[in-house]
Amino acid sequence: MALFGSSKKSRIGVDIGTASIKIVELEKDSNRFKLVNYGIFELEPGDQAITSPGREGSQKIFQLSDQDVVTGIKQVLTDAGIKSRDAIASIPSFPTFTTTITLPFLSEEELAKTVPYEARKYVPIPLTDVQLDWSVVGVHKDAPQPNVSVFIVAVPKTEVSRYQTIMRQAGLNLRALELENFALIRALIGNDLSPMAIINIGGRSTSILIVENGFQQLSRDYEVGGFEITNSIARALGITMKRAEEMKRSRGMNTDEANVIREAMSSLVDMMALEATKTIYNYEDAHKIKIARILLVGGLANMPHFIEYFAEKLGREIVPGNTLARVVLDPALDAKREELNSTFAVSLGLAMREI
Repeated sequence: MALFGSSKKSRIGVDIGTASIKIVELEKDSNRFKLVNYGIFELEPGDQAITSPGREGSQKIFQLSDQDVVTGIKQVLTDAGIKSRDAIASIPSFPTFTTTITLPFLSEEELAKTVPYEARKYVPIPLTDVQLDWSVVGVHKDAPQPNVSVFIVAVPKTEVSRYQTIMRQAGLNLRALELENFALIRALIGNDLSPMAIINIGGRSTSILIVENGFQQLSRDYEVGGFEITNSIARALGITMKRAEEMKRSRGMNTDEANVIREAMSSLVDMMALEATKTIYNYEDAHKIKIARILLVGGLANMPHFIEYFAEKLGREIVPGNTLARVVLDPALDAKREELNSTFAVSLGLAMREI
């Protein structure tokens, strides 16, 4: 019991994306999460890009510079009046290596010796240069040959050091780094163990995540996001990016009129839907299961008529992910519920990690 001051424990979740920095401050009181504060710092169109090698070739990924990240974090903390300095930060998928492998049913001690040896087959750089972590995501004792599924994640030590430096320069106490997908799972599904897909549409990319038994089983990232859609509208109408963004948010996939905006977006949205369909179908086919739930998060989830259009293209029901199911909001923030629910999904999951 605390003798002085409040006994409430608070943490901040810092979601460092390729197009924005989103921060939330959560507090836990009587086993409930309470949203204390939140803020966002957004990348301006046209800022720098990096090239990230992947299995499907090089990807051009727009990214805030490290100094921009430090400046952005400080600005959000100040403008929003966020008090806590104990932070859990996200690390994106593109600089990391993840895979799920199958091993014979082994004791925990035997797994600890076997996993690093097996990881060498999948991690394309020396294990001495990465921080390796793993977890058992499936136990199959009744199989003809009992086995376990093990999820492996390897993060280059240079990336870990980079994030530690950014957090330190921003005046934060970095308590943990976590893959953004893990934070999404924590925020969205709670104790639900059924197979489901999470589609997270970010500013510069879209990730499709398959979750089963509460663990990530598969993740695919595609270089199409909200920025490309805004850019398509701007080109089609000959307007500025700022004006195109405003029109995207206000009109969306509206079908009530001859909608030039809808036409400008449809080819990119159709591409997102096609990739999601392939990813989900291939997993269902390989594992002989049915993905019954598809959750959508990201800024586009709030765009008028987007969910209906996307669901029609997938031929499946899609629902907005509810990241606020276990979070108490101040009544004054009720009008912001939809924006917070979809846009701050990762940062909410990060802040939930240690409270």
